[in-house]
Amino acid sequence: MEILGIGDRLRELRTGRNLSLKQVSGRLGIAVSSLSGYELDEKNPSYRNLLKLARLYNVSCDYLLGNDCRCTLDVSGLTEREISSIAQIISLLKENRGMQ
Repeated sequence: MEILGIGDRLRELRTGRNLSLKQVSGRLGIAVSSLSGYELDEKNPSYRNLLKLARLYNVSCDYLLGNDCRCTLDVSGLTEREISSIAQIISLLKENRGMQ
């Protein structure tokens, strides 16, 4: 398993959501240069900014810091049947990955 630093995780989360640095900056009230510095591992976010980033991307601070390799999905508002369907899809994807 590849170990990612906070910069890699932040960049992966941002690009995975098709967001630009400017869009994230505007949403969180953080300077673009600061966000870029975080993603390049040139700067460390303050506690307040770390919380803002975690909330925006719907992940834990531990995930951003590399203490937890699990990414979470927000399933609030979905029915039990929909959640079950998502769980089945995840299981199938994991099984297919194991076959490669």
